[in-house]
Amino acid sequence: MPIADHIKQLTNKRLRILWIVLGALLLVSVTPLWLYHRQVIGMSEQKLQDTERVQQSEITRSLASETLEFEQNLSEQLLSQRQVLALTGWITDVDDTAHAPQLARLLQSFVENNQNILYVTAVNKQARGQSAGSFRADSDPFVQVALKHAFTASIQGLNFVSEPFALGEGSRPALIVSVPLSSSGQFTGMLASVVSIDGLLARIRDASVRDRVVFIVDGHGHIVAHPDTREMVPGRDVSINSPVVNHLRELPQELRTTETMRFFVPGPDKKHPVEMIGTYSTIPELRWAVIAQRSLDEARIDAGVHELTAQALRFVVGVTIF
Repeated sequence: MPIADHIKQLTNKRLRILWIVLGALLLVSVTPLWLYHRQVIGMSEQKLQDTERVQQSEITRSLASETLEFEQNLSEQLLSQRQVLALTGWITDVDDTAHAPQLARLLQSFVENNQNILYVTAVNKQARGQSAGSFRADSDPFVQVALKHAFTASIQGLNFVSEPFALGEGSRPALIVSVPLSSSGQFTGMLASVVSIDGLLARIRDASVRDRVVFIVDGHGHIVAHPDTREMVPGRDVSINSPVVNHLRELPQELRTTETMRFFVPGPDKKHPVEMIGTYSTIPELRWAVIAQRSLDEARIDAGVHELTAQALRFVVGVTIF
């Protein structure tokens, strides 16, 4: 073999060995960096989920407390008006023409002093009486049905809170709150009001930020209030599309609890479902629940996890090139 060919073979072997050594050195230097990056990402992911869980729990508990307080205040105001009717003696027959003008003024004053009440009516046991408010209850079939249910509950001596329904073209969430009227232990009628929950809706919208959605459902999985009033109108059943709501339907109605879940929902690409984190807080007195949910991917973007990964990749590529 010529000396030149022999030298060339030795040179090629040395180059191959050199490339192997360089590759091993590169692997040894880059692998710890990548493993460290994965560990940091894992810790960041866990911290992100813990933070989101805490925030959702605080939001849902706070809104659940505000919602219950809202309903209790309304019931107390109706009870106060019932006491006035009892003191004046009008409670025996609220349809008596002798005190009809005074009762009408009392009801009108009650509506004017409470921005959440759109309409109030006091009826006797024949369902006749006085009413006040800017809202025309007799022109809305949903309100009429709810008032009939309220009257039936009043006959049984029960306070009543209806299922939510939508009012008007804007689908404003509303419900009926009523208390029975009685004199000497005998049923004499009902005092009922159509209540707007726009105040709760405003709080829900304030809490629905950074791609987090907060809403209220009843025990049947129907929307009570949702920031998207066009698509998610009051009364719409969302138990099929929401694993959190579906899980709520299986719980005892009297259970007071707060729980966080991770679940998947269909995404734009059917092959890649969206990973979600959601929390609910129940309101057993109303048989409602406040729900907050958010895409984990959106939470990662907001926390800068994707940017951290991109920076790590750029660093590894830079080290490799160097």
